[in-house]
Amino acid sequence: MSISAFIAMRYSQSGTKQSFVAFINRFSIIGISLGIAALIIVASVMNGLESQLKQRILGILPHIVVEQAQPIDFPPALSSLVLAQVPFAQQEVIVQSRNKVNGLILLGKHAEANQYSIIANSVIAGNWDNIASKSFKVGISRILATKLGIDLGQELRLISTQASVYSPLGRLPSQRLVTVGAIFDINSEMDDKVIVMHLDDVARLSRKRNSEIQSTRLFLKDAFTYKQISDYLDTQNLVYETWRERQGPLFDAVKMEKNMMSLMLLLVIAVASFNVVSALVMVVSEKRADIAILQTQGMNQRDIMKIFLFNGVFNGLKGIVSGLILGVLGCFFLNDLLALVGSNLAFGENGQGLPIDIQYPQLIYISVIALVLCLLASWYPAYKAQSITPANSLRSE
Repeated sequence: MSISAFIAMRYSQSGTKQSFVAFINRFSIIGISLGIAALIIVASVMNGLESQLKQRILGILPHIVVEQAQPIDFPPALSSLVLAQVPFAQQEVIVQSRNKVNGLILLGKHAEANQYSIIANSVIAGNWDNIASKSFKVGISRILATKLGIDLGQELRLISTQASVYSPLGRLPSQRLVTVGAIFDINSEMDDKVIVMHLDDVARLSRKRNSEIQSTRLFLKDAFTYKQISDYLDTQNLVYETWRERQGPLFDAVKMEKNMMSLMLLLVIAVASFNVVSALVMVVSEKRADIAILQTQGMNQRDIMKIFLFNGVFNGLKGIVSGLILGVLGCFFLNDLLALVGSNLAFGENGQGLPIDIQYPQLIYISVIALVLCLLASWYPAYKAQSITPANSLRSE
């Protein structure tokens, strides 16, 4: 350890004799600590909410749908981003029950998609395998079943908006009675907007062959990496649709809110960091005689400046470490604390409190930003300390 760092550490650990200086010093550390803890908790909750939205909404909607039946041959760099390519079809339909009529999105189910589909893993009644070829059974959400006033095993009338048949009364939309074979519950805003039927039955409802309605659905490892895939599809002149067309504005709004909250709390950390200025100015004023003695013994101005820069950094490190500990502990016990004060929130999976996702690279980023702010705040008092002249300081002693 250099002599400047050694003296700075001694100064940062002292201050018990001067109660007011010690109070200001501790106040700045507490401010940094609370600001970092608040930022970690808020950022982790926002990460969890974003993850839940991605899992629930983008688990139902296709990540990318390519308007061709044949699988796409991706280069090795992109194929690692794609989990699977499965046959798929979707169209707008009208669903009629005894009590209500709803417009929905009909998704064509294929057996290859079961292991990647969040719907297949969220069935609460019936059996997902009941939705088979030529069965004309459908899967709907619990919310939609409540809206339509139907239950498992009951019938619905499914009316296609893209096909028609000729009858004695003229041209009529293609329609079919279907049976509810499975009910799922994802607790997503898309639950009451989709209905699932086997791909072969979708083709029969549309009065077309499978090859005429079939597309290719891409399951991505991370839905947010869609841009790399879409850029490649553009080079191949393929027609496709990504989840951004339907849900892009929602995720943009979540991202904007997350960034604004982080910026606001970073400003709180900045204010707390600049409290270091007042603490260090008082320390410099208190140590004027010490600075003069060090200069007379041969310490140059740069080393004097380093002492107080290190002092500010050491105080910042105390606040950062304690803030990290408080923030991580707060994340782990946040739902328990909310339950204790009677403010239960059910945004997590299966309604289990707030979803929390601690991203450790984010903790490093927050710590580095706070440390840089503390270093910047320490520059002015350190500069004033190096400009002290020994004669003027010792004359007043």
